[in-house]
Amino acid sequence: MSASAVVSSVGSSSAARAPVYALVGNPNCGKSTLFNALTGLKQKVGNYPGVTVEKKVGTAYSQHGQPMPVIDLPGAYSLAARSPDEAVTRDVLLGRRLDTAAPDRILCIVDASNLERNLYLVHQILDLGRPVILVLNMMDLAAKAGVRIKVERLEKELGIPVIPCEASQGKGLIELKLAMSRPDLPLPRHRWDIPSPIAAAVSELQASLLEYDRKAPLSARAEALLLLTDQDSVRVAGSTPLSARTTDILQSWKVRWEGQGVDWAATLVASRYEAIARLCTGVLDRVAPDDEGPSLSDRIDGVVTHPVWGWLVLGGLMGALFLSIFTLAEYPMTWIDDHVAQLADVVKASMAPGDLRDLITDGAIAGVGGVVIFLPQILILFFFIGLLESTGYMARAAFIMDRLMSRVGLNGKSFIPLLSSYACAIPGIMATRTIEDAKDRLVTILVAPLMSCSARLPVYLLMIAALVPGETIPVGTKVGLMLLMYALGTLAAFGFAWLFKRTLLKGEPPLMIMELPPYRLPRVRDVLLQMVERGGLFLRRAGTIILGISILLWFLSAYPKAPEGATAQAQMAHSFAGQAGHLIEPAIRPLGFDWQIGIGLIASFAAREVFVSTMGVVFNAQSDADDTAPLRQALAAARWPDGAPLFTPLVCLTLMIFYVFAMQCVSTIAVVRRETNSWRWPLFQIAYMTGTAWLVCFAVASIGRLLGY
Repeated sequence: MSASAVVSSVGSSSAARAPVYALVGNPNCGKSTLFNALTGLKQKVGNYPGVTVEKKVGTAYSQHGQPMPVIDLPGAYSLAARSPDEAVTRDVLLGRRLDTAAPDRILCIVDASNLERNLYLVHQILDLGRPVILVLNMMDLAAKAGVRIKVERLEKELGIPVIPCEASQGKGLIELKLAMSRPDLPLPRHRWDIPSPIAAAVSELQASLLEYDRKAPLSARAEALLLLTDQDSVRVAGSTPLSARTTDILQSWKVRWEGQGVDWAATLVASRYEAIARLCTGVLDRVAPDDEGPSLSDRIDGVVTHPVWGWLVLGGLMGALFLSIFTLAEYPMTWIDDHVAQLADVVKASMAPGDLRDLITDGAIAGVGGVVIFLPQILILFFFIGLLESTGYMARAAFIMDRLMSRVGLNGKSFIPLLSSYACAIPGIMATRTIEDAKDRLVTILVAPLMSCSARLPVYLLMIAALVPGETIPVGTKVGLMLLMYALGTLAAFGFAWLFKRTLLKGEPPLMIMELPPYRLPRVRDVLLQMVERGGLFLRRAGTIILGISILLWFLSAYPKAPEGATAQAQMAHSFAGQAGHLIEPAIRPLGFDWQIGIGLIASFAAREVFVSTMGVVFNAQSDADDTAPLRQALAAARWPDGAPLFTPLVCLTLMIFYVFAMQCVSTIAVVRRETNSWRWPLFQIAYMTGTAWLVCFAVASIGRLLGY
């Protein structure tokens, strides 16, 4: 097919429907910032079917208001995939995925200050033979670094539109949208000579792909080149397999080259870099910047990556995060709590007593309200994490953690998934896809749920409130106890990583090679978008899973009915929920927990934060008063049969420690199952984490009782 034929076919298809763009680029090149700038709130976030890789699809609009679908693909340094997320990018671009059609056009975004390195991915994408727009992002940083790019000459050499851009400032977006709106985007004039020892194999593979795998001529050549790299063995669910004929040709050539001592992968990579170097020679001018000593970025790095000061900065940031969670969130939490109570009182005043009223007030409102009250704190947590990511600090934190991580058998790359797990273990486990070593990746998956996620936050806060007597809890006490829980989970994660790397999954920690992105002023709009997105997921969870569980728990606590005249306590003990709590009470009694707490432990296996709503249902169901009492007061009033307080400071502390260690999240288990493609590891995770939780809590409870607590 000729170039003109391809252009005309793209143009005609675009007339029938808007062309679909794929946005690709190296990590830390500003891809997410550009995607948010183009699409704003017109985004849908999910996972690719069959693999836990985030899929973002948005809608950009041309200068004339025409919608243009945009797929934000995972960041990659090359189409030769070394991890599952890079494999998704490769497979979408090559049309291998059954659930995602190959995009019509491609937006390649590069870091203009590191053009030569970024052009390797662009070079591979140009092989695909599709219309491409090259976006030169961070032009301001390139200028500061003394890099001058001859944009017009680069356009001429590649034969594609090249748009200078500063996505974080919104510069270049109008020009980019105009280029995206063109109906006649040209195909790239992309020429490079395949090394002669490899050329025959490429031709044979290309012919097989065209005949048996039905690839377009240009993309068949691109896929043939990718198949001849060592890293292209990564496969993920949802991708179409290669034909047996193509696989046989590939293996026969590899056997032949091994016999001849030909390093085919290195030969191809070196040839690409030679072509890129020749291109950059003609389009790049490097001007030596004025010698003003270390740059501001270098001076900042001198502090935040320092062996001593770096740890103090990291500790200070974490302390500030927790302090803000308690101070800034206090007023909106009080507002939510008051309105939840008012809503329950309004329902009670407007409905006659009965099961339906109790279902609405003690089941739905008490259950969901007990969790939604923590939304402000969770939003603050996500805001701070997004802020640290957008400034470029996260990579520095991984750098200073590398020395510590290496002592437990991992490297600094595992720190970012573990840090993400503070927000939620699910994206943390998904983030392990960037870890190249399979054993390191598995160890990180196994210990990631030990990091105290935001779902534990409501449990910690409730127990801290119940633990400290008096109406006012000192902020220092809250922050200190919270830091203790987070530190305990972190130390446990490191301890088990050390154990696993020396027993089940032996191996030396690989050297960490990580790019430190430039410092940037955070684009608050993007951080807020991410915060709202995650907050929306939390609310949807509260409005679906937690609402459903709360209603189910109310039913289980209200039925079967006790004999007429029985007290609320007797009704709870007689109910299905009470029977389940009594069933596990012998196992949890040594920890200081009774059957009522046992109900919460069972229910919170669906999601940790359900423990709070369960306590709301359990103790509100036991209340004979018409007014909705705050849960903290209800816990303070709870008693053992002998009249002793149930929620003593020791019990509250033990419960927090239990939730530090226990694997109380079925969603995380499902993700671990998908990531490891086996039930072996999630079942092992449940066993070792729950077993550890029981043993540690038993030790704490026993020591506390010996000390008179």
